[in-house]
Amino acid sequence: MRAHLVQMDIAWEDRGENFARVERLLDGVDVRPGDFVLLPEMFDSGFSVNVSATADKTGETLDFLRRLAEDLGAYVQGGRTVQGCGCAKAENRATVLSPDGDLVCEYSKIHPFSFGRESEAFEGGRRVETWEWRSAGERALVCPAVCYDLRFPELFRIGALRGAEVFALGANWPDARQAHWRALLVARAVENQGVVLGVNRTGSDPHLRYIGGSIAVGPKGETLGELGDEEGVLSVDVPIAEVREWRRMFPALKDARLIGAEEAHAVAQRRRGGEGGAEA
Repeated sequence: MRAHLVQMDIAWEDRGENFARVERLLDGVDVRPGDFVLLPEMFDSGFSVNVSATADKTGETLDFLRRLAEDLGAYVQGGRTVQGCGCAKAENRATVLSPDGDLVCEYSKIHPFSFGRESEAFEGGRRVETWEWRSAGERALVCPAVCYDLRFPELFRIGALRGAEVFALGANWPDARQAHWRALLVARAVENQGVVLGVNRTGSDPHLRYIGGSIAVGPKGETLGELGDEEGVLSVDVPIAEVREWRRMFPALKDARLIGAEEAHAVAQRRRGGEGGAEA
């Protein structure tokens, strides 16, 4: 199973230009059927709270993600702003399309970044989501997350206890706290014994500077691949077999205690059924 993390300089509130930049960066990348392409948070606009301008009202961004998935024959996860009719606030979503163009997951960012005034324009989601990635005869359960979610480990733990083996996070994480970005991604991988894929933007917007640092981390905290501050695509093999073997050899997740009864029951059910992938 292979993933491709698209680290891009996002054009401020310019949907068409950002679509073109994604296509340019992926041109020539060896994306194979069933691969996974991960785009940053709000890849179509940048981290803007001007939701009247950036919301995907006509589904233009959704249509782009669908076309991209179909053209590449890959799963695609990309961030967009969604505002329902009559809703005072929008949602910051990670949207996932299958190689057939089917919508397989919509995750709404649970933790709006109040320090950056995101909570003034965006409402937090209420559900941890997972989706099944199938590629080359293998399958894995993926838990999506968005930027500031990274600071809240309970989201990732709930995903892990539901069987997630891969955590896919898109971000607009600023230069000022770049050290936290890397440290927290490694921590989420180690504590949940899974692969963490973190894609960040680069460049700048009217308010902040970004220096990328997109990274893929293995289940023991090892670096599978990493980018600097330039635009580019990080392509990595995702070692699902190693995740399962490490969880079998060092079964730390079974000792989790600070969880609700529903999650505890899910863990017990999964253990009785074996340590495979989704619903295994």
